[in-house]
Amino acid sequence: MAEKINVQEAVKRSIMTEKNAMYFYSIGAEKMKNTEAKKFFELLAREEREHAGQFFKIYKGGDIPDFEKFINTPPSMGEDWLSELDKSLLAGFNERKAMELAMDKELKLEKSLRDMAARIDDPAVKAVYEANAKSTHHHYELIESEYARLMGMVHETDIDTYVRE
Repeated sequence: MAEKINVQEAVKRSIMTEKNAMYFYSIGAEKMKNTEAKKFFELLAREEREHAGQFFKIYKGGDIPDFEKFINTPPSMGEDWLSELDKSLLAGFNERKAMELAMDKELKLEKSLRDMAARIDDPAVKAVYEANAKSTHHHYELIESEYARLMGMVHETDIDTYVRE
């Protein structure tokens, strides 16, 4: 039998996670030297904001009455997504490190969202978790592709060309 979960507490944690991911990408974008990488991280930050908004719509708690005010309040840098960014900044931030860290974070978040979706009975809440897991997987794929481009690797769309030559 699955462990009983407090769905609203899980939703609140998901709002916080998405907010932290948004700030991770926003801070990363500020530090990027490569223009395309900067725009890419800005896009991911906007999408994480949208994810937080999706969770906020299903949150029934009264402790976050105003989404805009909440989302625009800087988070604690000690939070999961941001603590790694702190370490990366201290170790000499660069696009490669940021992308590698982002891929790792997105994979872990996707697993967490899918695990949570499997434990939730409410169809509307389950659907939000599943949609965000799918979007998170897409983020991973986008980051992986951008990482390959930045590192000068063969892009997946060019593989057929190289195989045939």
